[in-house]
Amino acid sequence: MLDNFEKILAQLVNYIWGLPTIALLITSGLFLSFILGGLKGGIQFKAFFHGLQVIRGKYDHPDDPGEISHFQALMTALSATIGLGNIGIVAIIIKLGGPGAIFWMILAGIIGMATKYAESTLAILFRKIDKDGTVHGGPMYYIEKGLGKQFKPMAKFYAFSIAIGSFGIANMFQTNQSAVILNESFGIPYYITGLVMMVLAAIVIIGGIKRIAKVTSLLVPIMAISYIIGCFIIIGHHIDQVPELIILVIKSAFSDTAIAGGAIATMHMAIAQGIKRACFSNEAGLGSAAIAHSAAATKEPVREGVVALLGPFIDTVLICTLTALVILTTGVWEVSDKVGVPLTAQAFDSVISGFGHYFIPIAATLFAFSTLISWSYYGQSASYYLFGKKGVTPFKIIFCGAAFLGSIWKVQAVLDFSDIMTGLMIFPNLVAIWLLLPHLKKQTNRYFTKLENNEFHINNN
Repeated sequence: MLDNFEKILAQLVNYIWGLPTIALLITSGLFLSFILGGLKGGIQFKAFFHGLQVIRGKYDHPDDPGEISHFQALMTALSATIGLGNIGIVAIIIKLGGPGAIFWMILAGIIGMATKYAESTLAILFRKIDKDGTVHGGPMYYIEKGLGKQFKPMAKFYAFSIAIGSFGIANMFQTNQSAVILNESFGIPYYITGLVMMVLAAIVIIGGIKRIAKVTSLLVPIMAISYIIGCFIIIGHHIDQVPELIILVIKSAFSDTAIAGGAIATMHMAIAQGIKRACFSNEAGLGSAAIAHSAAATKEPVREGVVALLGPFIDTVLICTLTALVILTTGVWEVSDKVGVPLTAQAFDSVISGFGHYFIPIAATLFAFSTLISWSYYGQSASYYLFGKKGVTPFKIIFCGAAFLGSIWKVQAVLDFSDIMTGLMIFPNLVAIWLLLPHLKKQTNRYFTKLENNEFHINNN
């Protein structure tokens, strides 16, 4: 009976995260790109460099309401998306969809930038700020406040989905995979990894969004830059192959490609794998990152939107692409029977012996921990929305306990159920974005008109 239940859950995961959902995410992102970008093209191109100026603090003002800076909000959101997927899922994409899947992954990442912009702009526009300055925001708030009380059941469904979803792929899966990697590489017992991650997570989580933001604003740049440098070392060793491989990726995106074991990755497989994994990795369309961005100190909703759109670029277009180039330039994807994180580690080891053995497990664990602590904030925000203050502390306790449980006990049914709930977040979130499009359009036009007219305060410090 349990086996049948697990099979049903697995089928539901494949259905919910199937092509209709992916098509909805891509078409929504494309529409938002150009309806909000106007004559200058997609909003992600129009606002990209302005977003960089904002995270540098150029437009910061000490009187702006919020709990964290633009930079901290971006780092918190990035810590949730930069996880094991950036190291392991990219390897799986190549194995299943061939090199061409990387083209579609990058394209989906660029398109997702517009969706992230929309989500975070709405999160600031319709957030709730308590008298003590505590911020509450995210899709559940812009669904209820933006669309009206009659949509509150949909907002509650979203909050319930993200609260449940936070326990699986963003918690138990992260600690489980970290425990496996550290055990295989260094012989560390599973329960030790679980205990350490549980204790560290509790220390960070108890401090709320301000402590989470402080940790992620330090941890994310260090781990991301370290990983990027490692990738450049490997790619640099095979730099002469890069132009040829870029051509291969583009050609393979529109044709069938031979992969490991003599299998053939069809164009359909390349498109499906590349787009699906990109959407899953950068979370554009889920609305989860909007919860972190809603806490940013600003009076301008669009200002945080332009910061948020940088997330998919860093996560998918930059880091995932570098991982792909490491795997492709070393050639391990054609000869190895390994998949996921071990394949990426093998690619690093093929150039610098032992580098992948030591560097990748540590990087993967840091990525996993950053994902865990950021998603804890998403889950506790949902619990607050559903139950008020009395729901926050129990959630934190259960969440930390689940982190330990995940390291020693992998229950596929729990992870599948989590994936289902996470996938279901897409529908209420995108419905709200579409219905609130007039607000988005109005805010976007007003902001960029003022920006062009130099009407904003500029911080010269």
